[in-house]
Amino acid sequence: MKKYIPNLLTLGNLLCGTIATIFAIKGDFFATAILVMTGIVFDFFDGFAARMFQVQGELGKQLDSLADMVTSGVVPGIVMMQLLVSAFNVDAVGYFGVDMYGATGSNLPYIGLVLTLGAGYRLAKFNIDERQTDSFIGVPTPAMSLFIISLPLIVEYAKDSFLVGLISNPYFLILITVLFTYLMNAEIPLFSLKFKNFSFKDNVIKYVFLALSVVMLVTIKIVAIPMIILLYVVLSIVNNSDKKATT
Repeated sequence: MKKYIPNLLTLGNLLCGTIATIFAIKGDFFATAILVMTGIVFDFFDGFAARMFQVQGELGKQLDSLADMVTSGVVPGIVMMQLLVSAFNVDAVGYFGVDMYGATGSNLPYIGLVLTLGAGYRLAKFNIDERQTDSFIGVPTPAMSLFIISLPLIVEYAKDSFLVGLISNPYFLILITVLFTYLMNAEIPLFSLKFKNFSFKDNVIKYVFLALSVVMLVTIKIVAIPMIILLYVVLSIVNNSDKKATT
C-alpha cells in the first residue's frame, strides 16, 4: 500500500489543478489560488513520501511533471490571460475577435498562454536534466504559478492604488509573462528548500529566506507572495555569487 501513496498525492495535485482550471476560466481567482496552493502542497509531499517509503521511480517522476503542467502551467497561463482581458478592456466573449452580437474582441490576451508554453518546456527539460537533484536551474513552475495567481488577489484585496494600476497595465503583464517564461528556462542556479540536515551553517540561505518570508507575510500579507518569489531569485543569485567568489 505504501508504494501507492506518493502517486496518490501526485494525482491529488493533478485533481486540484484540473478544478483550478475551471475556476480560472470562470474568473474565480480566490478559489483558483486555494486549489493551486493545495496542489503545490500535494506536489511537495509526494516527493517527500517517495523518499520516505523509498519508492522513487520513473512513473512517479513523469506523473509529477504531468500534474505540475496543469497546476503550475495551464492554470497560471489562464489567469494571466484573464488579467490581460481585463487590462485590454476586452469583452470576455470576444476572444476570437467577434461575438454573436458583433462586439469587437481581441486575441492579445492569448499572450498570457506563453507562460503555459514556457512551463511545459521547463518541465520537459527538468525530466532529462540530471543536474537538478538537490537544487534547481531556472525558476520552478510552482514558484511562477504562485506569483501569477497572487496578482488578481492583490487587485481584489490589497486595495493599493499603485499596485492595482500596475497590475491593470497590459504592458506590465506582458513584461511579467516574458520575464517568467525566460526565468523558468534560464541557466540560473536556484537553491532548493530540501534540508539534508538542520545545521544553520549548512542552510543559512534557506533560514534567511524562510525568516524574511514569514516577516513579509505577517506585515504585507497577500502582497508578500510575489515579493517572496522575487526574494527567492535574488537570494539565489547572491548565494551563487558568494560561492564563485570563494572558489
